[in-house]
Amino acid sequence: MKNIQYFIGGLFLLLVHTSCNKLKETPYSSIFTDNFYKTASDAEAALTAVYGPMVNLYNTAGTGASDFSADQIYPRPVVGRDTYTLFSYDANYTTQKSFSRQTESPQQIWQSCYSGIEKANWVLYKVPQTNMDSARRSVILGEAFYMRAFYMWMLTKNFRDIVVKTSPSISLDSALIGKTAQADVFKQIYRDLDQAIAKLPSYSASIQKGRPSKEVAMALYAKTALYAQDWATALDKASQVISSGRYSLMPEVLDVYDVTKEDAARQENMWAFECESASPGYSTQIIGLYGPKNSDGPQYAVTSYGSAFAYQAFFDSFNPSDKRRKLLDTNYINKLGQVVAQKDITPITTHGVLVKKYMDKNSVGSSGAINIPILRLADVYLVAAEAAARKSGPTAEAYSYINTVRKRAGLPDLTTGLGKDQFVDSVLQERSWELFAEGDRWYDLTRTNTFLQVIPHAVNDVFPTRAPQAKHRYFPIPLDEINANPKLEQNPDWK
Repeated sequence: MKNIQYFIGGLFLLLVHTSCNKLKETPYSSIFTDNFYKTASDAEAALTAVYGPMVNLYNTAGTGASDFSADQIYPRPVVGRDTYTLFSYDANYTTQKSFSRQTESPQQIWQSCYSGIEKANWVLYKVPQTNMDSARRSVILGEAFYMRAFYMWMLTKNFRDIVVKTSPSISLDSALIGKTAQADVFKQIYRDLDQAIAKLPSYSASIQKGRPSKEVAMALYAKTALYAQDWATALDKASQVISSGRYSLMPEVLDVYDVTKEDAARQENMWAFECESASPGYSTQIIGLYGPKNSDGPQYAVTSYGSAFAYQAFFDSFNPSDKRRKLLDTNYINKLGQVVAQKDITPITTHGVLVKKYMDKNSVGSSGAINIPILRLADVYLVAAEAAARKSGPTAEAYSYINTVRKRAGLPDLTTGLGKDQFVDSVLQERSWELFAEGDRWYDLTRTNTFLQVIPHAVNDVFPTRAPQAKHRYFPIPLDEINANPKLEQNPDWK
């Protein structure tokens, strides 16, 4: 159905690139780096390795660490998942280390992203000299630039000031460097995406599934610019994606999350973590987390655990005519064909609401084939709406962008005559309804610095009190990383 075999082969390079002898000053084998990257197949294998860390990143941490912190989704309070909901983690994520769930931790985000950056740096360092077709070489370099930008983007929105590495770790001296201020991180992401846009092809059906197009790079550029409060750039890049005509919204929003329609959904789902239910593909744990307890809802997954739900207040915030509300449910059909009422959905509360974005009734255990969206066209429309309003107020252009998304959801156009702040608040609310459970909401709250006002009201009988502090706007840099790098300093709020 899908081809994510670009991950295969990454294990070999992962082992070589991350193995080092701490007694030597050269952490990477000179024999390997001198004799690899010689042929086109070497270059392709090296690029495959750049995507490899996505497997661990999106097992859970890529969406779970942020979603469990926000106001839409909460976890069953077991195995330490509630540390994010309650903001009870410390600078070394000690609770997470007490069990085999470290892949759910921001520590996994740090490790996966820097592993990917290191692999991208080797591609950008070596592949320009590889003996191969020049056109294909250019695309490989474009993908490496894009992936390095993406990994930096994930890091800075989670940890703020981060280590910016743009060359491979040829020696320990080059491997150990200090942090860069977030404003300069954004500039480096811009530079990498400029290179990616210049080298990547525009989207077509011939692009390998899971690989970025020129328009995907523009979309990430727009979203980065939004976080950098560079409104003109965010609007420019987002409007270029929309006007390109390469992507379009699916007529029915439910179809975006229908595993049987995933190929057609790529007209909107621009870039995703591609999941497969069968080996040698990769899947994600969240498919099993969101289904009913005890694998009792066969339409969700063959194996599911009842470990993550939506807040009742979030469900209630939807207009009943909003089609997106159908991606949540207050009952389900069990294996006997009986309707299970809301009061019996979860083992922890009578007010649990099920999330239906990640359903695959043909999963192999909890390994399903439904993709994890990373960049969707609906997101780009809302980036354009917000950027246009912040730049020039609620213009007709800004209204047209948000109303395109609302119309697809079955809602009337947004009320005209709103003030700038009212309009931006409406866009942020629309983003919440459109992108829930996709790992986005927490970052909207942190980039706008509104999480301290919003989160204390996102409570229920499972988590009746939630009290984030200012320091929780960003996750702490894992102490293991600071201890390993004398030039790396902890975030000021976490010292």
